[in-house]
Amino acid sequence: MDFVVEKSTLNGAVQIPGSKSHTIRAVAIAALAEGTSRIFSPLDSADAHASRRVYRQFGARIEELEGEWRVQGLGGNPSPPEDIIDVRNSGTTMRVALGSAALMTGSGLAVLTGDEQVRRRPCGPLAAALTALGARVESCLGSGNPPFVVRGRIRGGEATIEAVTSQYVSALLINAPLAEGDTVLHVPLLNEKPYVMMTLDWLARQGVRVDHDSGLSEFRIPGGQRYRPVNRPIPADFSSATFFLAAGALSGNRVGCRGLDMSDTQGDKAVVDYLRAMGASVQVEADAVVVEGGALRGCEIDMNATPDALPMMAVLACFAEGTTRLTNVPQARFKETDRIHVMRTELEKMGASVTELPDGMVIEKSALHNADVEGHGDHRVIMALSIAATQVAGATTIHGADAVDVTYPGFAHDLRGLGGLLG
Repeated sequence: MDFVVEKSTLNGAVQIPGSKSHTIRAVAIAALAEGTSRIFSPLDSADAHASRRVYRQFGARIEELEGEWRVQGLGGNPSPPEDIIDVRNSGTTMRVALGSAALMTGSGLAVLTGDEQVRRRPCGPLAAALTALGARVESCLGSGNPPFVVRGRIRGGEATIEAVTSQYVSALLINAPLAEGDTVLHVPLLNEKPYVMMTLDWLARQGVRVDHDSGLSEFRIPGGQRYRPVNRPIPADFSSATFFLAAGALSGNRVGCRGLDMSDTQGDKAVVDYLRAMGASVQVEADAVVVEGGALRGCEIDMNATPDALPMMAVLACFAEGTTRLTNVPQARFKETDRIHVMRTELEKMGASVTELPDGMVIEKSALHNADVEGHGDHRVIMALSIAATQVAGATTIHGADAVDVTYPGFAHDLRGLGGLLG
């Protein structure tokens, strides 16, 4: 499927869907908990469905009701799956499920794989840490990437991991409390710290204790713990909201994003501060954030905590006076795509002046024009290019737009609802 987008003025409000990061954590923890959990307003997307399928394969019973998923937990004892586990495009599910596979009892094994993109995403440091804690986690091709074979159960112990992605640490934090013994985890490098804070908040709410230092470089995890059942709604997704918040900042636009909670643990709420730094008018209301376009100015933004926002901030920078530097986000090269390279390539097709850095991008204000661009199977690239296309004359075609279903199946509907001319 392709999106064909024409110049549009965007005004109105959208209801932002539930958070992917929260939904996947909710499913994993509910499946590992004892008793029955109730997850309200989960994200209805391909990545969320992948997490649900995976934990069903581990033996959890998950019932889909109107606005609710009901999960009968495994009490910390996943069963060996009867078939290969395919996480499809969900990198978060791959990392968390690797940890859960290392809780299996008995002599069974699990084989975990995913689609072409996921098979390119590194998991070697996580596999090594799980092996150090007592499991056997092996990359089938010896590359440190999926597919993986997992045997045995983590016992606890000590491990060191450099977390180029925070998902490594979150996977260990979610699963290590269910090991028999205590775990000490050393983390000399940690990108995307807010996602680890999100995980720690989930653990605390569900009755699991983890001690850590202020810099999140060492974690002490008592073993033999159990999760209480989950019983909470999923907050709206700031990562998905980023596209419409930034769209509101463009000249002539005014966009409200409903359902956002600025007190939530999501790191991408920092986008609100990014927009203010660039000169947009931002109003935070009780249940919404409203952004109105104006004269944008370039600035430097440290994006280490918010790699998912890189594609949209790169687009916004094209319309900001002067130079914008998006820095300290090397992990953006290891997402669904190398987002630094892909966004430079596609924005240049539209006339942008972009320089790649090893850990980011430098973008000059540019007179963009319509073009044929590629989505590269990356939902965030597709949505960012769609917003860019609303600002240029003529029709821009974004090829391979199906991938938006990974996190935001209703994106096209919501863009049209704001006045976006999308065919």
